[in-house]
This record gives sequence, structure tokens and C-alpha cells, in this order.
Amino acid sequence: KKTEGKVFYIVDGAMNDLIRPALYGAYHEIWPVVRRDGKKVVVDVVGPVCESSDFFAKDREMEELKEGDIISIMGAGAYGFSMSSNYNMRRKPCEVLVKGGQFRLIRKRETYKDIVKNELVASFEV
Repeated sequence: KKTEGKVFYIVDGAMNDLIRPALYGAYHEIWPVVRRDGKKVVVDVVGPVCESSDFFAKDREMEELKEGDIISIMGAGAYGFSMSSNYNMRRKPCEVLVKGGQFRLIRKRETYKDIVKNELVASFEV
């Protein structure tokens, strides 16, 4: 998304997935999974939650991306899941462990059923 003087990369992830940048300005390297060594642009990397604090990076110089490109937010480690939430009924993401040139799925993405499985309907007599 481009506005006058500002370029935004709106990503699928949100502050509920990795709260550290929104909560206390933590810095995480952000890289495209497939690097093209192309043009560099200064962007804000933001999530889809309608909150002014839903961002991963502000005024960050990055390689220009195309819609559908996959990015990696580096150094999230244990902070991701342990600090994540279901804010706005958003499902917690999967987790992928990367070591050298290998990667493994180590946690599945939550389903909506996972989110509501412990909810009960309270009935009161009127």
C-alpha cells in the first residue's frame, strides 16, 4: 500500500503473533524468504489488525517485495508463541525451526475450533 510519502507492506502476521515491536519497540531483522537483490525501499511493515501499534518495523530499508512474497521475521524464537494471543479472534501461527539449510514445522497453526473449544454457553433464568 502506498500513501503520499509512505510505503506500507501489509503482512498476514499481526501484533498478536509477535507483540515485542508493538509493546516495547523490539527490533527484528526482516528478510524475504526468496531474495532477489533488487531495488531497496523504505517501508513500514504492518499487520492487518486495526490498531496503530500493529507493526513489525517502521521506516525500514528493505528489498522491494511483490504481493505474495513470504518474509521471515528473524530472532522471534521463544518470544513468538509464549507472548502471542488470540486478540481479535486471530489464530496463533505455526512455528518453523530453521537450522542451516533445513527447516521443520514444530507447531501447527491453531484452528478456530482450538480457540473456542473451552468456551461454554452460560444460561441464566430471566
